[in-house]
Amino acid sequence: MAEPGFSAALLLLLLGFLSVSSVAAGEFTTDTLLSAPLNVTIRELEVNSAVVTWEILEGDPVIGFAITQQKKDVRMLRFIQEVNTTTRSCALWDLDEDTEYIVHVQSISMGGSSPPSEPVLFRTPKESEKMASKSPDEVTMEEFGQAAQLRAGELIIIVVVLIMWAGVIALFCRQYDIIKDNEPNNNKDKAKNSSECSTPEHPQGGLLRSNV
Repeated sequence: MAEPGFSAALLLLLLGFLSVSSVAAGEFTTDTLLSAPLNVTIRELEVNSAVVTWEILEGDPVIGFAITQQKKDVRMLRFIQEVNTTTRSCALWDLDEDTEYIVHVQSISMGGSSPPSEPVLFRTPKESEKMASKSPDEVTMEEFGQAAQLRAGELIIIVVVLIMWAGVIALFCRQYDIIKDNEPNNNKDKAKNSSECSTPEHPQGGLLRSNV
């Protein structure tokens, strides 16, 4: 039969081991737990696209991010995830105009993901509203490119028309020179024909005389 002192010592040793394990596990969980991203903001809001930006706490071992995008009244989600990156922004594309969206951002580390950020609600503008918000003198890069393409097409058409006109004029001048060069020969032929018609022909044997 075991002595009471030995049993008490064994029990204290077991409790101490469990306490150390609990403390170590708590420290590990505290060290690897990520904070949710902060200051989540929507920028560059367009009719069909937007850019979401965020910040993280200094010292968090972040290796990537995950974004959930959802229409306000629709259950369908779009999930975007990227790892091995230090970027703090992401483009949202293929959005519907005049539609409300909800976005959450999570940080990713080797140990897992952070809690989701506070939800951010935003609405895409209408096409007409976006066009109306532009000043008359504002020219986007896309519009500038389209104008340049139109000008290039107009220049090509003008050059082709000028080349065609030049060809027509050259052909006309060539034909005119040919006609002008042939005029002396035509005049000679006409003069020869007229002279032949004016000279009387005498039959052989001379003129016939009538006897009275």
